[in-house]
Order: sequence, then structure tokens, then C-alpha cells
Amino acid sequence: MDYPNSEIEQEYWNKNQIVAGVDEAGRGPLAGPVVAAAVILNSDSIIVGLNDSKKLTDKSRRKIYDLIYKNALDISIGFVHSEEIDEINILQASVKAMRIAVEGLRVVPNHLLIDGNYFSNYDIPFTTIVKGDESSISIAAASIVAKVTRDDWMINNAHKLYPEYQFDKHKGYPTELHFNRIKKFGVSPIHRKTFLKSQIESQTSLF
Repeated sequence: MDYPNSEIEQEYWNKNQIVAGVDEAGRGPLAGPVVAAAVILNSDSIIVGLNDSKKLTDKSRRKIYDLIYKNALDISIGFVHSEEIDEINILQASVKAMRIAVEGLRVVPNHLLIDGNYFSNYDIPFTTIVKGDESSISIAAASIVAKVTRDDWMINNAHKLYPEYQFDKHKGYPTELHFNRIKKFGVSPIHRKTFLKSQIESQTSLF
């Protein structure tokens, strides 16, 4: 298995610059927030097993999540909730969550490494990297922090508020279980209304 490395970060570390990796989790779900994380690692940070969060089991993610928090110079989280996702669309919500995460950092980075191919003008120089969580350790770390943080929100907040939807099992993603819960109980206050309808427009029996 190929793992992300610090080759990109090293270019900035060699100039004594601080670089932050930025990624989000939750663009695909039908409910709950999109969550972004900004992570600043040191050149001597050692995080065994660090990888794209999608390639890890939940148990492995959580173990590495703890290592990231122990080794990172700084970490910040950004949330944008379902109501605003409906208002501004998921792409803009993802960018906003990333901005919130970056602005919450106590240490101001010299450069941002952002997963994906889209980010708007910003006062900190940035580089967008498609599949950046597969190549950059900073982005991979951010992907894990964002994913675990969002999963925990769905378990500890969404599920407790609306246990009938079983958000602790599917985390809001479009699974058969989730569709069955919507069909039985309707749309909850934390569902992404416009997004949900666009995703299941062919399943009119749900509405």
C-alpha cells in the first residue's frame, strides 16, 4: 500500500515555513454537517500508519487520530450545518468549513495544502491537490481529524436527538438503512432538504 509522504511539506519546511493541510468530511451524506480540519505538522512528527481516512478502518482512524493530536503543532475544526448547506450548496459549504478551520488555527501558516481542485481566493497562499490525502501527510492528517470529528458528531449529537434514524450506524450517508428510516419517519431537521431530494428524486415514494 502506498502511503502519503512529506515531500510536498518538505519544500516549505526547508524554508522554515509553516504549512497546514486542509480537508473535509461529509460532502456525500444526506444529513448532518460538513466538517473540515486544518492540521499543522512538524517536520519531526511521526505518525505511524497515517493514510487517507477512506483507506482506514474506524479503529485504525481513531488510533491515528489520537497520534495526530499528540504530534501536531496545531489543529482546528470547521463546521457548516445542514441548514446552511441547503442555502449555499455543498461545494460552497465545504469551502466555508475549510476557511473556518484555517481561521481557527492558533498558529498562522505560511501556506495551505488543500485537498481537491477548488478553493477561492484567500489571504494565505494555498495549493489545491487532487487526491491530496493520498500524497500529503498534512492533508491525510486533516482528512482523519475531519472524518472522526464528523462521525462523533453524528453519534453523540444527531443520534441522540433523532435515534429513530440510526445516525450512529450510517452517519447520514445514503445507505439502504438510511433510506428506509427516511421512508418510515420522513425528513428530520438535520437532513439536507434540497440535497436529499436531488439525490433520491427517482425514489418518489419517500416523499
